[in-house]
Amino acid sequence: MQIRQLRVDGAFLIQPKVFHDDRGLFLEAFSQPEFRKAVGHELSVAQVNCSVSRRGTIRGLHATALPGQARYMTCPQGAIIDILVDIRVGSPTYGEHVAVELSAENRNALYLAEGLAHGFAPLTDQATVVYLCSSTWSPGTSIQIDPLDPELDLPWPAKRDLLSEKDLAAPSLREAEKLGLLPDYSACRARYAELEDPALVG
Repeated sequence: MQIRQLRVDGAFLIQPKVFHDDRGLFLEAFSQPEFRKAVGHELSVAQVNCSVSRRGTIRGLHATALPGQARYMTCPQGAIIDILVDIRVGSPTYGEHVAVELSAENRNALYLAEGLAHGFAPLTDQATVVYLCSSTWSPGTSIQIDPLDPELDLPWPAKRDLLSEKDLAAPSLREAEKLGLLPDYSACRARYAELEDPALVG
């Protein structure tokens, strides 16, 4: 398993080793020791979510107010483009995005630390997404950003006509910042420091 940090702090791409034989395939979808070594702390799993979406859907952009919810995303059926956006005010990559493809073919996963927003859209007629969450859903903590915000200019598929009412009504990143809805980068960094395994520091 290879785990590499993406250019946005707190985002990691996980590329598992896939073993094929006449029966099919086998892989480790998640390894706590490998994750801990790469990220600096263990992933505490409090909730596992699953969604099935058809082509044309966009789910996102979503995040959670601090202490937040870290997510470990996989796509066991079909394929998606998952786009993460740094919405942490004061971050050196604030407003920037990274897009990755997760699919049943590449078997990759994406880890997003607290404070990062993301959304995804199917690249196939249907796609299933399973994600491990570090905390359970809590009312009133959701942060939503307009996934079609022209200033973000995110690389969604051409067909994108299925969004929830909440996502359609979500503010732009600039509006969300003015409303004080976004997490602060220094507070996020403090949160990450709380999670660090002392045995891996330094």
